[in-house]
Amino acid sequence: MRVFVDGKEIELLPGARLADALGKACAHPVNGAIIGIVKGRGEKSLETNSYWLNTTKGKLRIELIDSDLQKIWHENIEKISRSAVRWASVDGVAFGPFASSISFERDAREYSRWEVVIGAAGFERENTQIIFIRRRHTAAYGTPKSGGVLAHVVGGKNTLDRLQSGDEILGIQPIVEWQDITSKQATTDLDLPLEDGMEIFTQVKAELIEESPVGAEFFLALTKNGTFKVDSITSSYVSSDQLLTVPILFEHREPRLEGSVTVRTSGRGLGRIFIYKQDRTSNPGHSVVARVTSGMDMIKLAEPGQMITVNVLPKRIMLMGSSLKEALAQMQERGIETEVEGHKGDDAVVVKQAPAETMSILKQKKVRITSMPSSRLVSIQLYDNLAPKTLDYFRHVTGLKERPVGPLPVYFVYENTLLFKPEIDAVSIKELLPENKPSGSVPAGSIAVSNQVSKKIGLVGIKLAEDKRYGPSGEKFEATNVIGRVLEPDKLKDVSEGETIYIKEVR
Repeated sequence: MRVFVDGKEIELLPGARLADALGKACAHPVNGAIIGIVKGRGEKSLETNSYWLNTTKGKLRIELIDSDLQKIWHENIEKISRSAVRWASVDGVAFGPFASSISFERDAREYSRWEVVIGAAGFERENTQIIFIRRRHTAAYGTPKSGGVLAHVVGGKNTLDRLQSGDEILGIQPIVEWQDITSKQATTDLDLPLEDGMEIFTQVKAELIEESPVGAEFFLALTKNGTFKVDSITSSYVSSDQLLTVPILFEHREPRLEGSVTVRTSGRGLGRIFIYKQDRTSNPGHSVVARVTSGMDMIKLAEPGQMITVNVLPKRIMLMGSSLKEALAQMQERGIETEVEGHKGDDAVVVKQAPAETMSILKQKKVRITSMPSSRLVSIQLYDNLAPKTLDYFRHVTGLKERPVGPLPVYFVYENTLLFKPEIDAVSIKELLPENKPSGSVPAGSIAVSNQVSKKIGLVGIKLAEDKRYGPSGEKFEATNVIGRVLEPDKLKDVSEGETIYIKEVR
């Protein structure tokens, strides 16, 4: 029996199971991640009412609505595809003219942004024009009694705002969509019986792009465990919310082609990462950070809640949390010049690196790292099941969402209590409702965040001794959200105000 694993052809005995194929192909998907199975590939075309309009300023995508005006569109599409801007204003932009059989009226009507209207300029059929509405307004465009709305702009909306006198439509292309009729499934069952000719996919491979070093690092942080967690899907993309609301810089704009990886850099969905299954135009809120090079079948198979094994190249350079000795060895192996600041003893650990981004380090072939005694790197355990919302805040303000090590500046020290004021202020964008409040007493080594009941909301605290009255952040129990514990409390006994300790999460 012949099957394919990630494109590699292998021979198996009849009756073989999925585990047999993975073993022979030396494929190692992450535990719990889906494996894609495809057999009997095929597809059929579907008629659509969607068109790309190629203009001198970029592409517009429109979708015709179901109306009698479609006849005028189809009869004159060749003329429209060679037309130029007739007039342009803040209200809209018109292309034409061309002769048509339009039945027009002289009444003024209200139009909304993104509508595409057919009208008769000067109320003459010989001067029919296509008008793209830029903002809501009322006008008399010589439209039919129905209002003249032919279509809506659904893609390339930024192009519409840039069109002006002198611009032209260079061509019009109908969009043909394809319905996949392939037999396929996603599974985690390694005992699944195989059939001859099956294609098996265990991973998605992606390559970072040089134009987006910060965004590429963001994607590396999301996939640091070798997986992409799918939180939502549409016909166009799959997306992950694991870094939702984390601020990220916009760097690179280009069309979102199939396989493009983008990060939302503004507006609703800030920090969401997308992998596209279908071509879409560029968007000023989406920075393109990587491209999938193989395994798109996995992306198209995935459902919400599933994990996909992801292999991103180049490999991430993340030295924080490593011993200084290990970090220097890694950089020597990759040919990177390394400058060291801070403690350089045998117990030194790395707590900072600059540049922070893998692509910037590789481009410069140089990195500067800051190290300190391991006694100032404190291991902690966090209670994800007990305080998920508070931990979302805590990981955000310490940077633990993106990096293995995070800073905690010491704000105040008193009576076996350490208070920390995070470097990042996120109280306004994160909810800190009461969650996992202590009862009875607070064990020594507990970590907590003061919730919205407190006047000092968002303050982080650690208790070095058991306390039956106050929480780690110095608040009464109702204002305290316990989020975890320190695994090495002895490291904190001589901490002083103004100092910064570094924490490392142990899972």
